[in-house]
Amino acid sequence: MEIEQGAGGKAAGGEGEGGNGVPVEAGAELAIASRILADLGVFDAAGHVSMRHPGNPQRFLMSRSLAPALVTADDIMEFTLESTPCDARGRTPFIERYLHGEIYRKRPDVMGIAHGHSPAVIPFGLTSTPMRATYHNAAFLAAGVPVFDIRDRFGVTDIVISSAERGAGAADALGDKAVVLLRAHGFIAVGPGIQAAVFRAVFTEISARVQLQAAALGGSIAALDAEEGRLADAINLATVGRSWELWKRRVTT
Repeated sequence: MEIEQGAGGKAAGGEGEGGNGVPVEAGAELAIASRILADLGVFDAAGHVSMRHPGNPQRFLMSRSLAPALVTADDIMEFTLESTPCDARGRTPFIERYLHGEIYRKRPDVMGIAHGHSPAVIPFGLTSTPMRATYHNAAFLAAGVPVFDIRDRFGVTDIVISSAERGAGAADALGDKAVVLLRAHGFIAVGPGIQAAVFRAVFTEISARVQLQAAALGGSIAALDAEEGRLADAINLATVGRSWELWKRRVTT
């Protein structure tokens, strides 16, 4: 098997910065990531994606509050890990930016985050049936997929991750895993680079659909075990650029 090097584990950088302090190449790649996830049906009008600042690990980049399919590089903002905009310039940030900031604070290995509300994923946050890695592209799920039930920590709420405290709760539930489900809400996928985070968001949604289809057939499901998942995920991270370039072509031409 041919292995493509260098695509999955590094955050994108840029040789210069735009007028808002966002590295030009990083801002462009993050905007593409947002449009990819909308194009593939992983995001609806309210999903969002972020990346750790390639030049400052104490900052992250994220779009202003905007439908994911409409995001361009000019919409990308810089935030502190407290989720405070560095230069808002009148732009409105996402309410749920706190889940990004708190995960970056607790997980120095995370360089990209995607949060969406895919209908196929929602049932696994509502029931006791665990989400499983149904095939090799979803290998990262084999390590386990925790569920964050906001009621357990905050009681009755509006479900939205709208504060640092709620973001910290989601980050704690994520732990060292690649994906956490949010009860009655959606999911968060993380990765060692923005391309890997996008890949994991895409295949979280696809694997959920496969699992639902397999369950409908009846009988046991021969999903990947933890070791199979670890081995297959290493290959996926090394070759993620192949998928990225195809998906990028769809939203840039």
